[in-house]
Amino acid sequence: MRICIPTETDEGLKAVVYAHFGSAPYFTIYDTDKDSIEIINNTDMLHAHGACQPTKTLGAKKIDTLVCLGMGVRAVQRLNASRIKAYRIGQGTVEEVINQFKQGLLEEITLESACSQHRCH
Repeated sequence: MRICIPTETDEGLKAVVYAHFGSAPYFTIYDTDKDSIEIINNTDMLHAHGACQPTKTLGAKKIDTLVCLGMGVRAVQRLNASRIKAYRIGQGTVEEVINQFKQGLLEEITLESACSQHRCH
């Protein structure tokens, strides 16, 4: 399984989860099968509000899951259309995300629980 986490930096396991999914400077991808990390630049980080195109940057990376602080309905719809599930974490590092995901402690983000106008439920 490949887990994508939007991050502030390219520091691997120590990188902090970025507050806004679509405008994160980096996406840190953890592969659970290979126990490896790949870091990519977000080429769509300067999009207009509501115009996030997550599959534009992540499409070729074969992501199964995305973990972030929250995201809007359109981003959830686009990810789900690509068969990618999204999960919410409070704050933390990539390492904390991976540990919480493995323990089944993360809440799935659905259309009903998606963020609205930069506010999350």
